[in-house]
Formats: sequence, C-alpha cells, structure tokens
Amino acid sequence: MPLPSFETVLRRADARARGVGVAAVGAHDPTVLEALTEAAMRGWARPILFGPAAEIQATARDRRLSLDDMEIVDTGVDEIAPAAVAAVHSGQARLLMKGRIATPALMKAVLDREHGLRTNRMVCQVVLMEIPRDNRRFLMADTGVTIHPSLEERVDVMRSALEVARALGLPNARVALMAASELVKDAMPETVEAAQIASRAAAGEFAPALVEGPLSFDLAYSPRAVARKHLETEIQGAADVMIFPDLLSANLTVKAIMYTADCSFGGVLMGLSAPAVFMSRADDVKTRIHSLALALALLHDEDPAIT
Repeated sequence: MPLPSFETVLRRADARARGVGVAAVGAHDPTVLEALTEAAMRGWARPILFGPAAEIQATARDRRLSLDDMEIVDTGVDEIAPAAVAAVHSGQARLLMKGRIATPALMKAVLDREHGLRTNRMVCQVVLMEIPRDNRRFLMADTGVTIHPSLEERVDVMRSALEVARALGLPNARVALMAASELVKDAMPETVEAAQIASRAAAGEFAPALVEGPLSFDLAYSPRAVARKHLETEIQGAADVMIFPDLLSANLTVKAIMYTADCSFGGVLMGLSAPAVFMSRADDVKTRIHSLALALALLHDEDPAIT
C-alpha cells in the first residue's frame, strides 16, 4: 500500500481534527494568515497569532481576511519566538507554525533546554512529496536541519520519517538509504554507512520497515531504472522513504523537484515535543495547508482522541 495522496491527507484532517491550537510565530505573513484562515474554516485549527498586532491586522486587511476566530498576542520582535514556543510548551497550543521570523531566532527558542521543545531526539525536517504524473508519493529526510549527520543521527532521522509514514497509515514503509551509487566504496563514506544501516535492518532492527542501501535516486524512484541495471532489490524503484546522507544532497534534491516537476509537497519538523510546520519563506498557501494537515496526522497518531 502506497502513502496517501495529499487529497486523502486533507480529507482525513477534515474528518479528525477540531480546533487544535496552532501557535503562529511571526503571523504578519500573508501566506501564513491565508493558510490559518482556511485551517480555521475547515475546523482544523484554533490559531494563536504571535507578532506585532498592528502588522498582523494590516496584513489581514490587505488580504481581506477575518481575524474574528483568531487570538492575537501582541509581541515585540525579540519576544515573538519565546512567547509562541512557550504556548506550545505549556499546552496552550499543540502545533508550532513558522511565519515571518528568522530561523536562528526561532530555533534558539525551540531548543531552549528549560522552556523550549527539545527532546533527546534529532531535530529534522521530513517532507512528503507527491508527483501525480508518476503516481508517486514519498517522504524525504532530513531536508532542512542537520548538515552532516553521523551514522546514528541518520538512523534517528530515519526513525522520525518512519513515524510520519506510520501516522499516514504505512507501518511497513520501504526505505531507501540514498547515495550517489548503489556500490559500497570507501571513497564514499555515505555508501559504507548506508550498508551498515541496511545490515542492521536485515537483522530486524527496524521491522516492519524494509530498509535498503545504498541506493541512487533513480533506483529508489524508478522501476525502469532497476530493470535496466538488473539490480536485485525488494524496493524495486518504489521507495516510500528516502533518507539522505547530508543536508546538501537532501536540500538540492527536494528543491530540484519542487521547482522543475509538477508536484505537491508539505513538511514537518520532527524530533521535538510537538510537531512544527517549519517551511521556507518562499512556500505558498497550498504548501502550508499541506504541512498543517501532515502535522495534524502526527497529532492524531499520538492521541486518537483529539477532537
């Protein structure tokens, strides 16, 4: 069974989630306000908007958006991130959503040991990518945080991606450990590490997931490439999860697909005590809606009683 389409993910969010508190950090961003307006109208979210109240209201007026069902917390520039993160830390909100705020300022608050959302897990970004032309949907990680993960950090990133797959209804995901080649070469340490992780998987460590590597993108994505190379693999060019060896390869791959393919995508920050919608400033309203729906699926997986 493949991962669900975004149409299905959104439909599930419509059916499951009701009024989940979402703390928007720097809510004076038009795409964030538009996405939260739709999420509130669909019954998903109870938005709490952190930022300069006058700018939030001006942005809403400019886009002709109603803020009637949203709470505004008027905060100065230096207080936006700590205040929003504190709302999630205290349970006032269940999700964090990045708006118009510098990433370093937000991450400082998120990773604060006393008042933040830090856990003992690796913080990583997991993206769900959908390419309708090929009827392909797959998760990609880590596309946004750790520059050079160690072997064990890469394993933890994989565990987070598998948590997302499970929340989407796929407990036995097919995982490809990505590299430039399927051959193990000492000159390419990422292939050596991939083989070591795959060996652990063969011993049952990550069951029921199927983990193979190293695999190049064509072999993880295309059954045709597998057939042409005569490679024996159970994944068969249809990986549900792609785990990259470093931020460079992951970020280049995801952005190449985003800007050259007819695709839909959304992402969530994992490894925290609460999911965070942590997308790029360049992302549109559709992508933010997809990301919110993805985060809501994770909340429902943690607590099916969420209403």
